[in-house]
Amino acid sequence: MNLPLSADRLWQRLMEMAAIGPIPGGGNNRPALSALDGQARHLLARWGAEIGLTLTVDRLGNMALRREGRDPRRKPVLVGSHLDTQPTGGKFDGPYGVLAGLEILHALHESGTVTEAPIILVNWTSEEGCRFSPSMIGAAGAMGVLGEAEVLARPALDDGQPYGAALVATGWNGTADPAGLQDAAAYFEAHIEQGSVLESGGYDLGIVTGGFATERALVTVTGETSHAGTTPMEMRRDAVLAAAEMISAGEAILHRIAPEARMTVCRFLVDPGADGVVPGEVRFAFEYRHPSDAVLAQLLAEADAAMAGIAARRGLSVRREPYWSFAAVHFDAGLAARLRASADRHGYRHRDILSGAGHDAYHAAARMPAVMLFIPCHGGISHHPSESISRDWAEKGLRVLADAVLETAR
Repeated sequence: MNLPLSADRLWQRLMEMAAIGPIPGGGNNRPALSALDGQARHLLARWGAEIGLTLTVDRLGNMALRREGRDPRRKPVLVGSHLDTQPTGGKFDGPYGVLAGLEILHALHESGTVTEAPIILVNWTSEEGCRFSPSMIGAAGAMGVLGEAEVLARPALDDGQPYGAALVATGWNGTADPAGLQDAAAYFEAHIEQGSVLESGGYDLGIVTGGFATERALVTVTGETSHAGTTPMEMRRDAVLAAAEMISAGEAILHRIAPEARMTVCRFLVDPGADGVVPGEVRFAFEYRHPSDAVLAQLLAEADAAMAGIAARRGLSVRREPYWSFAAVHFDAGLAARLRASADRHGYRHRDILSGAGHDAYHAAARMPAVMLFIPCHGGISHHPSESISRDWAEKGLRVLADAVLETAR
């Protein structure tokens, strides 16, 4: 279908969205359900209203902007991503997928084209997880991975405000049933790669066939607080030294079993954290990621055994409590084939790729055929103010996404 897609309009909207919550270095700080996130939502709603989209907001704050199709009996095709950012985020992680979807609907409106099935643009609430944990919590609630009441009660990590109260404070507490988004024919999500595979290989696009299994846990190491000057080393129950050894052991296990896996310690909290005091407790967030559920389970089992051994030898206790996990994701082969076919028609260089990062599409894939499309980002840099893409990459992703979405909606 020869739609009047405008790469210039897409780019201009990306820049307008980036003007909400700018930070030094060219990035964005637009946490989920903050006042700035509210402003971004209002801007998206205005752009949708200008082209006749019907906005519905569900009880978890997920925005659904609907364009009707010719056949109201057909299930809608969903396309979207998120507008919230990390505290030191970039302009494109999330907004690219939302605004590419908006551009498809704008071009349909401009040309007067009517698809058979409705198309719904989705802005999921709180994908990043930096304010409300876990990540992708709005999509998880909508797709039934987490209970609605559980999501609404989650406290903000910065000020303790419950998710539900933040919805009310920002004015985005909708009334629609979040589970209504489950009744869809397909879900498409375009995103920047957030890695360097595509750029380094000279590829225009990545067809995402699946994603890594992930488990993140809070590890609590409990020893004994004592005086740093008077307690001999052999008498200490130092939680920091024990935690450091545990983290090192976790990395060694990864390199021995699955070098292609990922391990991250993304938070590290020391108690009491005072000068002159041997720390008695440490809490750290520890995660593994791997494309295989079985390998992930093996990594975690060996890490648990290693941490228990270290704790016993040092006279401490250790407890690992998972709080965010999902199995390996396998996206729909038919939808991926449509993306490949479009890329081939346009003459774009593409490859299949796995996603190491979590995305809203992971939860959507549990309820409907789903797929993702990656465009490169410079240097693989993301979650940083210097995150950047080229207009050319943005346009190529837009055109391939549009082809696949419209083929599915027809």
